[in-house]
Amino acid sequence: MGLHKGVIDMEKKITDIFGTLVFDEEVMEERLAKDTFRELQKTIKEGKSLNIKIANAVANAMKDWAVEHGATHYTHWFQPMTGVTAEKHDGFIGTNKNGKVILEFSGKELIKGEPDASSFPNGGLRATFEARGYTAWDPTSYAFIKNGVLCIPTAFCSYSGHALDKKTPLLRSMQAINKQTLRILKLFGNENVKNVKTTVGPEQEYFLVDKKYYEQRKDLIYTGRTLFGAPSPKGQEMEDHYFGTIKSRVQEFMNDLNEELWKLGVLVKTEHNEVAPAQHELAPIFSTTNIATDHNQLTMELIQRIAKKHGLVALLHEKPFDGINGSGKHNNWSLSTDTGVNLLEPGDTPHENAQFLLFLCAVIKAADEHQDLLRLSVATAGNDHRLGANEAPPAIISVFLGDELAEILKAIEEDRPYDSKEKEVMKIGAHVLPKFPKDTTDRNRTSPFAFTGNKFEFRMPGSSSSIAGCNIVLNTVIADELKEFADILEKAPDFSSALHALIQGTIKEHKRIIFNGNGYDDSWVEEAKKRGLLNLRTTPDALPYFIKENNIELFKRHKVFDEEEVHSRYEIMMEEYVKILHIEALTMVNMSQKEILPAVSQYSYDLAQTCAMKTEVAKLENVYEKETLKDVSALLDQAFKATKHLDKVLKEAEAIEDFEKAAFYYRDEVIPAMSALRTPCDELETLTAENVWPFPTYGKLLFGIL
Repeated sequence: MGLHKGVIDMEKKITDIFGTLVFDEEVMEERLAKDTFRELQKTIKEGKSLNIKIANAVANAMKDWAVEHGATHYTHWFQPMTGVTAEKHDGFIGTNKNGKVILEFSGKELIKGEPDASSFPNGGLRATFEARGYTAWDPTSYAFIKNGVLCIPTAFCSYSGHALDKKTPLLRSMQAINKQTLRILKLFGNENVKNVKTTVGPEQEYFLVDKKYYEQRKDLIYTGRTLFGAPSPKGQEMEDHYFGTIKSRVQEFMNDLNEELWKLGVLVKTEHNEVAPAQHELAPIFSTTNIATDHNQLTMELIQRIAKKHGLVALLHEKPFDGINGSGKHNNWSLSTDTGVNLLEPGDTPHENAQFLLFLCAVIKAADEHQDLLRLSVATAGNDHRLGANEAPPAIISVFLGDELAEILKAIEEDRPYDSKEKEVMKIGAHVLPKFPKDTTDRNRTSPFAFTGNKFEFRMPGSSSSIAGCNIVLNTVIADELKEFADILEKAPDFSSALHALIQGTIKEHKRIIFNGNGYDDSWVEEAKKRGLLNLRTTPDALPYFIKENNIELFKRHKVFDEEEVHSRYEIMMEEYVKILHIEALTMVNMSQKEILPAVSQYSYDLAQTCAMKTEVAKLENVYEKETLKDVSALLDQAFKATKHLDKVLKEAEAIEDFEKAAFYYRDEVIPAMSALRTPCDELETLTAENVWPFPTYGKLLFGIL
């Protein structure tokens, strides 16, 4: 009885706190007049504009609710192209005509804000002195309270109307794929579907380290990753951390994190230890893409903030430790109708199978024709360390379907029965297609883009990135293929024949992108090259594809980006790559000059003194001291020369004004110079006494949480 009561109490606690800090549909219905609520729902679900009278009523109810929950300020919470969120807090406080203090919040303030946009990345969309920017309420993503502030999710644009954020183009891309999907569904007789949304479930990986060790490492503080560090005696080779027992201190952190995210309506469900020591993962239930993006930004923020309360620091960098698995963010993507149908569910009938296969072919075709955009959507300096490093998908785009689904497509391509017992040639929509359940094959963790039953898992995004970027691309490129399909099928005199020919032709033309094998195997690189697939290994390799004419036209065609917005993002991403590497290189020089070289020099002096004393005074052998001194001195000279060289190439890099040339210079000159400095320093760590080495080692960082 006691155990049963405990279960009930816990269930009640979770249901009682879930969404308590969210101004969601239930709260709206309770606090708004019926006609006001009805009009707001039309805005949320149908995209109808909201008149100022309704906006004022919503704003007043939202303010009252927020104040009851302890909020004194509100902010338009937006996502500029910095990769993190931004907020400017304004108080509800005001005065009436008698000068008395009142709390107020108008519909105008709810719908539109005007933050200073001068210091946000803009990629040349406006001059620095043109400071005006506007935030516009996204009513499809509920307002919430964070740290005593009412946060209103918004889009962010310039005075001229250009998107300065990640949310605006994401919403545009969702609108584009909705439009084209509805065209396809009508061809299949689905007249009752009014709206289609992409849904996402992003799995978030991260590392936890003890705060006291973190604070002793400039590289972690300034860059989020270790720029120096020899392997510890034990790494991840035992794989005993994966799904292992979660340490009490980490579990306490996870419990607090879950509770705070549940209050904000974030559907976090899964938590576990990852492969690498000190690495963990958190995964939510699927939600609409723009909401999932908002929630993932909140998740990253809260992971970092709550970790500190437990004396921990969360590392979201893609590769915090050399030689140890990095962290990704698997983007599980699907399409769902407002009638509750997942369009990537194979289905139980020939009609549903035919529809499913058409959508499947659209995804396959999109992945093949737009490999460049998919790759560049996840391109960052941090992710370059991870992709293709035998721990994550390679930088080559391919699609995993599993053996059974691949065989079905092959049968369609060759116009033959899938089932050997079937006597008739299979024709889409005319003859019975095989019913196949989801998850008919093993999961392929080496694939960058894998079909996993009723969704596609895009495994390439980095752990610190906003998922907006990759979903903008996914939505747009698939919308474009659906548009092409709809253009063909709407004009066809015989729908069934045209459908069969379209699916069959698509499979024949784009089967090169399908690969069910081991993406970590070196032979795949050669095989991919033979197939004509791109292998864009680094960010500077990938980003120039963004501004190719055909890609600009693609985004313009679906009104996701105009030409200026594409060029601005290209410039921002290239400059970000340069800035990140510049900070890392400066940090390496600083740590070498001020910490490593002085510490090892002193250690060399101590060795020499000990060696001399043993020889002259005690007449003892000094093989250890002499040999160690010899090795340390040689490596010390190497490290000194490498430091000087890195400093030199860094100064040369600083003189390059053109951001494109600078990016390639950092890739070709600065990164090799950084590697050349790290090599002797890491070896010095293995020879230098532990009490002399100036900062915590990998052993302490990875295994320091007890």
